[in-house]
Order: sequence, then C-alpha cells, then structure tokens
Amino acid sequence: MPGLAGHPGDSPQLPIVLDKVRVPGPVGRPRTRPQAVAADRAYSSKANRTYLRRRHITAVIPEKIDQQANRRKKGPAGGRPVTYDAERCKQRNTVERCFQKIKTWRGLATRYDKAPVSYEAGLHLRGSVMRLKLLTATT
Repeated sequence: MPGLAGHPGDSPQLPIVLDKVRVPGPVGRPRTRPQAVAADRAYSSKANRTYLRRRHITAVIPEKIDQQANRRKKGPAGGRPVTYDAERCKQRNTVERCFQKIKTWRGLATRYDKAPVSYEAGLHLRGSVMRLKLLTATT
C-alpha cells in the first residue's frame, strides 16, 4: 500500500474480528462482548487497547519492549505501565496450538483461497474435521 510507513498487519483487524464474535450462553441469544481478549504483543497498540477499554473487555496483552521504553522515556507523562493477567496469558497456548492444527492443512496454511468466503469455508471444514476426530477418539 503506497504511502504507509510500515506494512499493515493483523493488528488493525482486531475490531473487525471482535465484531463477529458471538459467545453462547446457557439461554438466550449469544453475547457479542467477551469478558477478555488474549493476544500476543503484536496487538499491543494504543488503538486496540482503547477499543477494548471502550467495550469493557479485559485486554490480556503484554506490552511490547519498545513501547515500554518509550513510556519510561517520557517519565510521568508516559502514563502507567500496562497490566495484564500473566496466568490468563499462559492459557493463550491452547489457542496457539489450535491454530497450528488448523495450519497443518496446506490449503489454509498457504492461503490458496484468496476469496474470504472460500477461506472461511475452508476454516469451517477444517474445524469440522478436527471436531470429528476428537469425537471419534473419545468414543
């Protein structure tokens, strides 16, 4: 994209992804606001944290080293250090392992399907296969 200082990544997509999240409960319609969002340092931008705070969602995102240094360099004007639940952050490993299982399917890992609808269909198909394997392994 011409004119951008860096390369756009996944971080700006956080609000778009969270708008699609539905958290089912025991009764009624699914909630559209999770209690917390766990992510890695790549999602530690001020914009993402502001978005999560505005929606009253707990951010379980460690702060980048350079962001810590810039905050310290500003002194008292740099604000308070970011706090996050380290134990909750460790649970992110479960999600990361799930992504690795998804990426073992070559079509998803190499992103052969460029159309979002086709890619999403592949994700659903891979998720179904993973679920079926889990169900057949326990019975």
